[in-house]
Amino acid sequence: MTVSQIKSGHDAGRRFGVRISVRPLVRSLVRSLVRSLPHLLRIRHQPTRLVSLAALACGLCAPGLAQADYRVRVDAPKDIAKLLKDNLDVVRYASRDDIGEAQFEHIVATIGEQVQELTSTEGYFSPVTHVDVATINGKRDVDIKVETGPRTHIKEVDLKFTGPVAEQDPQRVEQLRNAWELPVDAPFRQSDWDKAKNDTLFQLGQKRYHAAKMTFSRAVVDADNDAASLAATYESGPPFTLGPLVITGTRRYPAQIIRNVNPLSEGEAFDADRLQELQRQIQATPYFSNVIISVTEDPSKAELAPVEVKVREFPQQRVQTGVGYTTDTGASINGRYSYYNLFGKAWTFDSQARLEQYRQGGYAEIGMPPDESAYTNSLRGSFDRTYLNGLDQRSTQVGIKRARSRERYDWAYTLDFYRTDERPDGGERFLNKALVPAFSWNRRDVDDLIFPRKGNIINTQLGFAAKPLLTDQSFARLYGRIRQYFPVGQRDLVLARLELGAVLTNGNSNRIPSSLLFFAGGTSSIRGYTYQSIGRQQNGTTFPTKYLATASLEYQRWVTRDWGGAVFWDVGTATDDYRHPTPLYHGVGLGVRWRSPVGPVNLDLGYGVHDRRFRPSISLGVAF
Repeated sequence: MTVSQIKSGHDAGRRFGVRISVRPLVRSLVRSLVRSLPHLLRIRHQPTRLVSLAALACGLCAPGLAQADYRVRVDAPKDIAKLLKDNLDVVRYASRDDIGEAQFEHIVATIGEQVQELTSTEGYFSPVTHVDVATINGKRDVDIKVETGPRTHIKEVDLKFTGPVAEQDPQRVEQLRNAWELPVDAPFRQSDWDKAKNDTLFQLGQKRYHAAKMTFSRAVVDADNDAASLAATYESGPPFTLGPLVITGTRRYPAQIIRNVNPLSEGEAFDADRLQELQRQIQATPYFSNVIISVTEDPSKAELAPVEVKVREFPQQRVQTGVGYTTDTGASINGRYSYYNLFGKAWTFDSQARLEQYRQGGYAEIGMPPDESAYTNSLRGSFDRTYLNGLDQRSTQVGIKRARSRERYDWAYTLDFYRTDERPDGGERFLNKALVPAFSWNRRDVDDLIFPRKGNIINTQLGFAAKPLLTDQSFARLYGRIRQYFPVGQRDLVLARLELGAVLTNGNSNRIPSSLLFFAGGTSSIRGYTYQSIGRQQNGTTFPTKYLATASLEYQRWVTRDWGGAVFWDVGTATDDYRHPTPLYHGVGLGVRWRSPVGPVNLDLGYGVHDRRFRPSISLGVAF
């Protein structure tokens, strides 16, 4: 690989002016430097910097020459002014009080040279620099004025690709040419030139051609015509195919777990995105804390190149505690205990207890490691109690689950027994049960799983129960939810949500477990209303319903990367009879958004149009 060079191809001194108002000795030194500028400007940046540093060292070592600090003013276009203020020696040493007179004169004399070097990286190869040094009230001022001149633009781009990619994959070559980031007529900047070269090499090496390299690059600048000609050549090397996994680092847990969740097939073309998918699949299991995936770049091993997997294991036991708060169910404290090597066979035991002001619950689950189809089988049980809006609900769930998780999709088959105990204030107690086979399917097609800006997340559930198979009332249950993210500009986004649910049965829902029915209202439903406050009203108590429909539209305006604001509109209802007029509950408001280190935090103030009341909505949590 050849490092790119910039060739000016012109006499820079002819258009480079310096004017300095200091003592005659300094004027003499500057005239000498100006006469030698054509030679000095052909010196590379690094040796020039070394000369300046050497002179500075001499000045600092000379006794009796220390002077007070000085002030510097830079007059230049905004972007160039910042570049000069960040890099000019005269600015960097302005606050020093140990600069000798001779060294100060040398620093001033080299300002023009440094300006030339710095502005050339931005595409300005013919700057004119004026420097004035004056003493005002015993304080020295250095005024620097830079006229950048015209900016250099790209006149010609010559990209060449050699090796198998040119013969076997011409469409790929065309894609790389079209993706080149410095087209003809674009302004020339050194950083953009470096980035364009590196990005093209990166893209070529991401798929199939893992050993790709850049064999030649050159940027020739014609400063007289303010034009640059770019050329780069890439050698693809042979196409790589993926071979078997080579796993290291396993001690407690069998390496077969990694092979079972491996989405790759031997012989498939090298693709860096697929390797990252393998990495995420391994990290999605509870066994490994760190995963490194690598493939050799040796062209002689391109066919069936081994995929090296290095892992670091989690300890067998893990204890977690945390606190949180949400306006739905109040302050909370929770504890979780996990054991990842039950029976010495990498079976998992996971348990959690959670105490909230208006909700308490816990669960326990025993799971098997992924099988050869990447499915996990588990036995689970949970208990949940809520007391909200005049209804005390106590729900128990026990069942089995067979689930599989992939890069963007999850699906699960379950068989659960539900038992609920409903105790309304001043009303009749209900004990209901149901045995429910069910299927769930989820898709995550977003650009970022934690802080998405583009794409959608879909959740669906299907289930049924048949009397008298441990069931009080036959029914079918359907539920779906979609969140769609639309990016706006560089930071902002629009979030749209739609949620639908239905329990299909003959008659009312009195004999169906309440945990399978629907409420509306709250932070993730309709803001401006209390949690689960929208449903069937009876004697001051809110009961769950057979049908649910909610929607939301939210615009998020991000002021910084981590902080933003939002305005929203929520609407929906929960009812037992969709065929008759049902009031729609509207909620509008605004809020604050924070991308915290532990996930998104939302603080909203919603106005419930139906209730004519403002209600805050806060969700946050910290684990420790």
